[in-house]
Amino acid sequence: MVDVTKWPLFSLLSSEERDTVRQACVFGTSANEAIYVTHGNEVYAFGLNCSGCLGTGDSVSTIVPKKLDFMRGKKIVSLSYGSGPHVLLATEDGQLYAWGHNGYSQLGNGTTNPGLSPATISANLQNKKVTEVACGSHHSMALTHDGDVFAWGYNNCGQVGSGSTANQPYPRKVCGCLQGKTAVGITCGQTSSMALVDNGEVYVWGYNGNGQLGVGNNGNQLSPCRLTTLPGLCIQQIVSGYGHCLALTDEGLLYAWGANTYGQLGTGNKNNQLSPVQIMADKERVVEIAACHSTHTSAAKTQSGKVYMWGQCRGQLISLPHLTHFSSTDDVFACFATPSVMWRLVSMDHDDVMTVSEALRKEFDSPETADLKFSVDGKCIHVHKAVLKIRCEHFRSMFRSQWTEDQQEVIEIGQFSYPVYRSFLQFLYTDTVDLPPEDAIGLLDLATSYCENHLKRLCQQIIKRGITVENAFTLLSAAIRYDAEDLEEFCFKFCVNHLTQVTQTPAFWQVDGAMLKEFISRASRCGAFKN
Repeated sequence: MVDVTKWPLFSLLSSEERDTVRQACVFGTSANEAIYVTHGNEVYAFGLNCSGCLGTGDSVSTIVPKKLDFMRGKKIVSLSYGSGPHVLLATEDGQLYAWGHNGYSQLGNGTTNPGLSPATISANLQNKKVTEVACGSHHSMALTHDGDVFAWGYNNCGQVGSGSTANQPYPRKVCGCLQGKTAVGITCGQTSSMALVDNGEVYVWGYNGNGQLGVGNNGNQLSPCRLTTLPGLCIQQIVSGYGHCLALTDEGLLYAWGANTYGQLGTGNKNNQLSPVQIMADKERVVEIAACHSTHTSAAKTQSGKVYMWGQCRGQLISLPHLTHFSSTDDVFACFATPSVMWRLVSMDHDDVMTVSEALRKEFDSPETADLKFSVDGKCIHVHKAVLKIRCEHFRSMFRSQWTEDQQEVIEIGQFSYPVYRSFLQFLYTDTVDLPPEDAIGLLDLATSYCENHLKRLCQQIIKRGITVENAFTLLSAAIRYDAEDLEEFCFKFCVNHLTQVTQTPAFWQVDGAMLKEFISRASRCGAFKN
């Protein structure tokens, strides 16, 4: 499942808001705009709002998500964006919506007026269900359920495929060589277009100055032409970058062509390619490829889940596919693309399948699945022996050797309080601690006893963040008692910095005389009592 927090814009949302996100798209020249859909099919937008691209009815930027009421309840199946930006969106029922920049009629409404709110685009699309949309810099394409391709907008290089360079104000069916073909996929570069048909052939048109059409030359094509430089290959996925293209065959072979200034072809050099060349031939089968018209970045995922990236990656030129630690091509664009946009409408759906960490978290203190109970202060905590053995050396020893506890179904704990012991066991399931500083002292004691160093550090962090004049001396005493040197130093400095107030608290006078003398002596040595 994709983590939207990898895109900085989504850090503006609370964790509760992020949990509602089902689909999302980050776009814009600086990746400063976002649209997302909730599990309840509510559509929200927030960000810079250049050219009214958020569809909120105005051009005012907002860091607070605004609901697009016009889109309420409509299930989105495809979304794309241009450089203006303008936005195209297709819904499950085949409706096409557009809004944003419209200087070249890329909204398909016959005007060049900006669209501040989502509007249905129906010209020449009556009785057609749109299943996929794609945007170039300032032109638009739509694929219908019966395999027709429509294009409109800016056409200075023939990217609309009409046979001329006149801008196209309304959706127009792309014909020529595509006539009678059933298209199954579309993609746009900045000023070029590409369609994949059901027999695995690829058709291209538009700007070709860098060879991004792959036809063996760099002349523009005003009408679709078949890509004959991939003979005998059946293509199943196509994607376009700013000026380069990638194609994936049904056998998992990857081909690239076009601009290569940033190494985005993955050939190991910066030479443009006028025809497709195979890359990653020494790697295992490729199952997904990724590129986006607003970036010079490329990515691919292999059969075993390995993700590679190349091209312009956070300012660096990577000319050969580089193996990453990511699990998704989406992560490449979040972390390394410039701008850090999403290359597609990203889905957070996970078919109700929980991750291992989510499942463990859910099963903590669950009587239905537990095989062991701890009794603390008369209260039971339900756990799983296997989890405890995996996560904690103390329990591994307990259940592996001849300890009496290994044979017990209920283990009595008298050394620690219920909140402390429950928090410890919960930590073994979640890696998190949620305790007030005063209780964290007891957990620090437990962590010390059980040699849980990571937990010990977490407790020290909680105590540091929760220190006050009232509890400072109590926390200092605990740090000394549990041999937490870093925490001891921190608490000591706090007490010295607030010496007058600390010495007036009950905790200061309740400690034993030896510790009090040691504190006064140490404070004196560091000049706490100088006038």
